[in-house]
Amino acid sequence: MSESTQCPRCNSLYGYPTGTSMMCPECGHEWNPEEVSESVSSAGDADSLLVKDANGNVLNDGDTVILIKDLPVKGASKPIKAGTKVKNIKLTDGDHNIDCKVDGFGAMALKSIYVRKG
Repeated sequence: MSESTQCPRCNSLYGYPTGTSMMCPECGHEWNPEEVSESVSSAGDADSLLVKDANGNVLNDGDTVILIKDLPVKGASKPIKAGTKVKNIKLTDGDHNIDCKVDGFGAMALKSIYVRKG
């Protein structure tokens, strides 16, 4: 199989195209095959985490993000409203790839698809 269909994160051979990018059914990682082929020479960056917001902007530790959707919280009587600003985020690996503290709700994990860089 070609290198572009192999997942760069978990090395699964079952990557499939999703329009302009590739998706791994095993770990959920999404990547651009052209970027992977260009970065093969810099293979030492496997530990770096690339997280993008809903608009495709790259997020970094310590960034401020804004929620783009009301998010229900288990155990809370009200959702976190869209437009809520969250400061000093920490990026993690996994499904909910942002750890943060939301004013009035406390510490929680968010998905990057529900935020935009603020």
